[in-house]
Amino acid sequence: MRILEGIPKIWKTAYFIICGWYALNYLLSAIIEYSVDQPFTFVLWNGFYMLEAVCILILLTFVYANWLFKLNIAYQIMGHVVGLFIYFLSLSYLRYYFYYYLDGLVFFDDWKEFMLDLLSWDAMRFYDQYIITVAVYYIIRYFQYVQKEEQERSYLEIKNKEMQISLLKSQINPHFLFNTLNSISMLVGSNKAGARKVISQLSDVFRYALDSHEGTKVKLLNELNFIENYIKIQQVRFGDRLTYEVDADPKCMSFEIPPMILQPLIENSIKYGIGPKDDGGTIWLIIKKTQSGVYFEVTDDGLGLNAKKVLDGKLKGTGVGLKNSDKRLRSIYGPSARLHIQAKLDGYTVSFIIPTEQTLKLNDGLEDSIQMKLEAS
Repeated sequence: MRILEGIPKIWKTAYFIICGWYALNYLLSAIIEYSVDQPFTFVLWNGFYMLEAVCILILLTFVYANWLFKLNIAYQIMGHVVGLFIYFLSLSYLRYYFYYYLDGLVFFDDWKEFMLDLLSWDAMRFYDQYIITVAVYYIIRYFQYVQKEEQERSYLEIKNKEMQISLLKSQINPHFLFNTLNSISMLVGSNKAGARKVISQLSDVFRYALDSHEGTKVKLLNELNFIENYIKIQQVRFGDRLTYEVDADPKCMSFEIPPMILQPLIENSIKYGIGPKDDGGTIWLIIKKTQSGVYFEVTDDGLGLNAKKVLDGKLKGTGVGLKNSDKRLRSIYGPSARLHIQAKLDGYTVSFIIPTEQTLKLNDGLEDSIQMKLEAS
């Protein structure tokens, strides 16, 4: 019983449908033979015995096909040719036994005559039984494969979505929240209007951060507005020590990008470049259209190589935000969209290019063409 419980329902259903179909065929055949040709009860019993044999052989065919399925396709074809031959011989001998041997036709000439008659169109019934059973097996296997692929794709999409949400929520550094709350508490006593403004800006920042996961992409204009609010909140803390300048091509404002892809770069500049510097500095955000896509660059004149977390322009040690941004860009657009970091004594630059849809399609076409040439060679 445990073995039966372990068999998936689809295989049980397929088996009973095939057996039910042949049960109907053998029942009609036996009734017609009994009514027209041989009105003897053994005709009905012989039909029942043959049906039992067919159901057993169908079960064995499923098991055999499942074993062959693990082998190379060439071995599967050869194995099914052999299986078809064995199936034909098995049913032909059983039919000979029930319809001839039990009637006393036990000699070689009787068997030879039976086999020669059977090699006519009657043999197609036996071939069909094996072929139909194997075909049903491979059809079920195909749909299981498609279903598995779909499940894996859905699982990966869910995991990727969860990762994206996790990354987005982790982008806003807890220290940023604590520092902002401290700034608000200081403003409440001296500048209530300023405190309300910062609270409103903080609310917009967190609303954007929490709502970003609802869509896969956001317009660049919305992202720049978010960065603007983020910078203004930081300027409450740093005052004149923090300056922010944007040089963005107006034609790129409707371009869609992953949400909060720029914020970690800005935060990194403030935390490791401008913040520790006594006289502060400036952050420049440059966005322009190129032949391969839209170019993004975040540059500061902070500590650069002197910052503790910036080591030779490598991602290692530059904080979780840059690593997350690099992973997100690679996963969405491929290796060509990775972050490029250039560290200097007077600051450092982080840049990347987000390809346009046309560029992505062109790259996919080139990859397919190269793959086809490699396969042809």
